[in-house]
Amino acid sequence: MSVGTSSAPGAARPPGDLAELHVDPDDLPDGLVVADEHGHVICFNAAAARITAVQARDALGQRLDKALPLEDLEGRRWWQLTDPYGGLAIRVGQPERNLLLPGGREVLVTVRYVRTEPTGPVRRVVVSLRDTEARRRTERSHAELIATVAHELRSPLTSVKGFTATLLAKWSRFTDDQKRLMLETVDADADRVTRLIAELLDISRIDSGRLEVRRQPVDIGAAVGRHIQAYVAAGQPADRFLLRIAQPLPALWADPDKVDQVLSNLIENAVRHGEGTVTIDVTPAASPREGEETGTSVTVSDEGAGIPEESMNRVFTRFWRGSKRGGTGLGLYIVKGIVEAHGGVITVGRAPGGGAEFRFTLPVSAPAYLA
Repeated sequence: MSVGTSSAPGAARPPGDLAELHVDPDDLPDGLVVADEHGHVICFNAAAARITAVQARDALGQRLDKALPLEDLEGRRWWQLTDPYGGLAIRVGQPERNLLLPGGREVLVTVRYVRTEPTGPVRRVVVSLRDTEARRRTERSHAELIATVAHELRSPLTSVKGFTATLLAKWSRFTDDQKRLMLETVDADADRVTRLIAELLDISRIDSGRLEVRRQPVDIGAAVGRHIQAYVAAGQPADRFLLRIAQPLPALWADPDKVDQVLSNLIENAVRHGEGTVTIDVTPAASPREGEETGTSVTVSDEGAGIPEESMNRVFTRFWRGSKRGGTGLGLYIVKGIVEAHGGVITVGRAPGGGAEFRFTLPVSAPAYLA
């Protein structure tokens, strides 16, 4: 059996060899089962055999309900419920739904009823089968995200509730210094909740492809310098940071807030998880975007233990935290999403000093009127 293009009179025919295109059912990524007007299986492709664990030779010629004995989630025989050959003549098929194979394995099933006339008898029943594993992985990822967020929110919210309730009930018993300490703790925990909510919004926009990039001229060297100054002001020794800027840099158009978010995450990781000198190199580079010659590259490296080779391919996935626990493990996933939303690329490797090295490159993305 082959799947071909329409040859109806007057139908538009694609040019060249596409007009004679035929597809082997075994080349289809989803399971395909076709039954004739008598309900006997006439096509059972390789994907269907893999999903059902039934050999095609055993299924061909069998009645559809015998070759593919499906049950709904309540254990009822599904072909008897739907009755494709004897049901309503206006039905065109069944929408995708979760059904069970023998042994309880769950599959996604879609059915199409083929009729020669709109209300005529069913000539073919075409069944599409799809494994649920990919969808289950997505559902597990969402469930893990919800569990992580609930865990991360519980601690600061418990602290905020505890301190505010204590202050309201016993305000006069505390000294001004004690009140200030508790209020500072509440303020810090509120900031933590705000950051977590911002991360969730970023993930939602990245996953849906709706992350907006508002491009403006960005002085990337000055942006890195501001982050270093903030760490020095917070108590880090100035000689722990080495900033090297190669000149001349191309004019960079990017979203300054999102570039700051990327720099903040990468430098914070180097300071918190790395050791020795944190080196930041800002250099011109080949643009990752086709049609542009130049881009800007930022490399952040440290002299710590680095990232194990076996973990390199998981660094930018959700919930990766490395050997040291703490945090949501969402930061680098968001960093990658931001860089790619700019049309850039980000990589991870081993620094010359032995630590981790993160390098991202952004296209200059100058407006057309400046070209």
